[in-house]
Amino acid sequence: MRVIFAGPTLFGADLPPSGDCELRPPARQGDVYRAIMDGANVIGLIDGIYEQVPAIWHKEILFGLSKGVHMFGAASMGALRAAECATYGMIGIGEIYEGFASNTLEDDSDVAQAHAPAEMGYLPLSEPLVNVRATVSRCLELAHISREEHDTLQAAAQDIFFKERTYRQLALRAFGEAERGARILMLLRENNVNLKLQDAKLLIDRVTKTPDEKFAPDFTWTFQATDFWKAEFPNGQ
Repeated sequence: MRVIFAGPTLFGADLPPSGDCELRPPARQGDVYRAIMDGANVIGLIDGIYEQVPAIWHKEILFGLSKGVHMFGAASMGALRAAECATYGMIGIGEIYEGFASNTLEDDSDVAQAHAPAEMGYLPLSEPLVNVRATVSRCLELAHISREEHDTLQAAAQDIFFKERTYRQLALRAFGEAERGARILMLLRENNVNLKLQDAKLLIDRVTKTPDEKFAPDFTWTFQATDFWKAEFPNGQ
């Protein structure tokens, strides 16, 4: 079985239908463990939940790897966890993962995004900083904005709380009610770069092409079932 955890990153995505993967909601603590116990041989982590509930635990990933489960991460929480667990065998995919792995990206707020609940298909309600940065840079490359405007937008994007970061709010914060702000808002929307979705598609392709079977673990480390782990997951030995 192949399992992918995703939500707002894939909202509205035109993805080919596939019976090769089971799509599950954004992962929270315990979800990856349960997927492993359900028989998953390949797991792709894209989105995770971490504010109102405990985030996916690194030890769940290590447990899966110790059992020979292929673990991939990209785009959002998956990219962050892949960078943190790369030395243990988790495989990161995409530009955002590379950013976390090289410390160009350092905080989960770089990929954080407000979104609606599952009943509304995880509709995105804000723009993640990684997408905004890429979009602003693209506008500069296309000569739609000046270097000074680019720098102003990037600084403003960094300062806006992730739940409030929209292109409208960004243009307003950077240029106020000026006519140029309205023009730049249109340019940002027209040239939007969805870096998270690009990376997520790479992960989906990798997961679907990975054989639906476990690998033979050959690591220099061994999984330690601590007392806390046993208390949380008594069957996870």
